[in-house]
Amino acid sequence: MRDRERNIILTGFKATGKTAVGKRLAERLGYAFVDLDALVEAEAGMSIPQLLSERGEAGFRELELRMVEQVAQQRRCVIATGGGTVVSPVNLRALKQSGVVVTLTADLETLLSRLRAGADHPLHPGDDLRAQVERLLAERRDAYTQADVTVDTTARTVDETVDCVLHAVKVGPFCAPKETRGS
Repeated sequence: MRDRERNIILTGFKATGKTAVGKRLAERLGYAFVDLDALVEAEAGMSIPQLLSERGEAGFRELELRMVEQVAQQRRCVIATGGGTVVSPVNLRALKQSGVVVTLTADLETLLSRLRAGADHPLHPGDDLRAQVERLLAERRDAYTQADVTVDTTARTVDETVDCVLHAVKVGPFCAPKETRGS
């Protein structure tokens, strides 16, 4: 598959900028933008919180796997995944075969600030947000480090992050350094 046809897959924790960066990146490349969570919701006919409530985590992940299999067959897409999508080795393998996987990160304080500012974070209301985020980041750390590229969004605008991603994926046939700083 030619590099120009490969997908760019954005993963990382909630509030790292996957959707905003993904939309802008797709626009700049002339690619389609695919929001995996939106596909799951459309397929289920309900929101992810409803899906989790009605079918549980296993039901949600099963549907997510089917949607990953579908999007991995597409070309010239920027795909924003859910924060836990790449924890599944099957999902990660399918996504890596379809393109370059980029983990977006941000430091803990930035994540907490962004999550508190947003109205729809998926974490358990009433529970300690910091503890939840720290636990989930620890659980997902190994999966996130398996990405082809990691870009820290902490002190970057959406456009600066897009520039970093574009630079990283152009370094070679998706053989970019693990951490891309400054741009």
